[in-house]
Amino acid sequence: MEFLTQVKLEELQVELENLRTHRRKEIAEALEYAKSLGDLSENAEYQQAREDQASCEDRILEIEDIIKNAVIAEHVNTGLVNVGSFVTLLDSDKVEKVYELVGSEESDPANGRISNESPLGKALIGLAKGDDVSIKTPSGDKFYKIKSIK
Repeated sequence: MEFLTQVKLEELQVELENLRTHRRKEIAEALEYAKSLGDLSENAEYQQAREDQASCEDRILEIEDIIKNAVIAEHVNTGLVNVGSFVTLLDSDKVEKVYELVGSEESDPANGRISNESPLGKALIGLAKGDDVSIKTPSGDKFYKIKSIK
């Protein structure tokens, strides 16, 4: 099961449509051109077009699978952390950090979007404001207090 926001679902649907129509057509044209060059066994353009075709088809299958198994994360403020929550944490140095809990497809830790499957994400699920959380990291244990959930 993959959690997605509605926005990400729509982005994937646009990407899928583009791959199925425009990208497949571009690759087919590249293959035809490469075939016209002759000997396929030593034809770099043909080999590249075949690799592009395989990559495109793999991505189409990947997106179809994600969409088929997607659960749209509609945040409902229950007072507990869940996918779609914005969580403000206070670390042991009293530094505030705000994270949005998202599915793994949308994870972008550098921009404050952490996956529900990450160690911190897993630790936060189901907790409430005021709860403490600790996680093991390669650089040692990290401790946080949940300041707010939106």
